[in-house]
Amino acid sequence: MESSPPTITVQVKFAGRTIPVEVPAAATTAELKRLLQPLTNVLPRGQRLVCKGKVLQDAASLSSMQVVDGSKVMLIASQGLHQGDGPITKNSSSSATSVTRASKVKERQTQKPEAVVGKSRAERWKLTGVVALHDCDLKAVPEEVWDCGPSVRILDASNNCIKEIPHKIAALKSLNKVLLTANDIDDENISWEGLSCLQKLLNLSLSQNRLVSLPSTLGSLTSLRELRIANNRLDNLPIEIGSLKHLQILIANNNRIATLPSSIGDCESLTEVDLSSNLLTELPEAFGKLYNLKVFCI
Repeated sequence: MESSPPTITVQVKFAGRTIPVEVPAAATTAELKRLLQPLTNVLPRGQRLVCKGKVLQDAASLSSMQVVDGSKVMLIASQGLHQGDGPITKNSSSSATSVTRASKVKERQTQKPEAVVGKSRAERWKLTGVVALHDCDLKAVPEEVWDCGPSVRILDASNNCIKEIPHKIAALKSLNKVLLTANDIDDENISWEGLSCLQKLLNLSLSQNRLVSLPSTLGSLTSLRELRIANNRLDNLPIEIGSLKHLQILIANNNRIATLPSSIGDCESLTEVDLSSNLLTELPEAFGKLYNLKVFCI
């Protein structure tokens, strides 16, 4: 009588839970994915399996990828490839659309004068707590904005030609959302010291600018929930990003990031990460600690 082929049990981490899966010891990654489909409701092509910081290749055997009995494997579901519960969608607009809009703003700059900030508008900002200056052909944030002080909760100056964020931003102590997408801000003209004073800041968007690096002071924004830095020229993330314990969304696609700090594993609240279109070849083993991660793109 022939004996049954040996099996192993793999502990799969997904959406905050652990799923024990028994597979033949000689199984491939693709076979493991097929077993996971009815257990996770994620199609095989939408599954990315990571073990010890390495992405498991479909054609490779589990043993060749050092997956043995009791190994812990993290399942990351790609956007839009869930079944039953429907696709996971993102609120952020596509980079192509944003780039086109930013280009149009700069073209219009030569056709009409800069927006004029009147006293009534400044009073409205203080009353509502919202400074809405997106698509205003601005080269700089108007001085009247800084005079609003702690009255302002939201600053939206996206899709302009702003080159500098001065230390004066520290005066807006109640800010919880700063949107500066699609401008001309570079490393030398953004005051991270000023931004670090914004201890209530929940959402920071600096996508589509000219940033090459992020400073260690980023780690002082401990209340941050969303960080959007896509479409810049970043080649790494600072070690101090691990201090952002409440960070839930990290959008850093279309940069030049080749490696990630192991401290990324300390961002225990992360649920969505987009690192696509970078230079990454592998993930740090610390990624296995991100048990709440539901959407991951690389």
